Amino acid sequence: MDINTTSTTAPIRLAVVVGSTREGRFAPTVANWFADLARERDDMTVDLVDLAETELPARLSKSPGPEATAALAAVTPRLDAADAFAVVTPEYNHSYPAGLKNAIDWHYTQWQAKPVGFVSYGGMAGGLRAVEHLRPVFAELHAVTVRDTVSFHNVGDRFGPDGRPVDDGADKAAAAMLDQIVWWARALREARAVRPYGA
Repeated sequence: MDINTTSTTAPIRLAVVVGSTREGRFAPTVANWFADLARERDDMTVDLVDLAETELPARLSKSPGPEATAALAAVTPRLDAADAFAVVTPEYNHSYPAGLKNAIDWHYTQWQAKPVGFVSYGGMAGGLRAVEHLRPVFAELHAVTVRDTVSFHNVGDRFGPDGRPVDDGADKAAAAMLDQIVWWARALREARAVRPYGA
């Protein structure tokens, strides 16, 4: 079976998922910086999926009501269309936010056979404990998490008034992770084109 040339040469479609939904969150600052950095590349397009704007209900149901159906209709096609994901997450009580887990659990096939990278932030731990909790969750959903991450320790001190990190090492770390995401996204997209995952 021939691989569709569009699937192998088209830019990777990266969904940047903003995991925090708290009032007063720092997430938009981190997510906007990362998304802008990714948009500068010519090998990907970026869709910023802010969970605070999705209004996904907390209660999971096999027969969601009208509000849940509308919320899912706004989010699910965007996750379906993505070739890869970058999850921006803070660390709450040694783990990741409930809103992020809710969004993950509302979906299943959308994550399958796609790579996931992590941009984390927090206090001394830089959100890395949230990332370590997310890795087995995505493994259960048949996603592939890339090794490298981007993390911000004591995040309030790491960004300037312009919304960019004060240390250029963050840009380098993000570039390294995006390179890994692109490699896996291309490889997995080609594999899915040859044989749909689970077939």
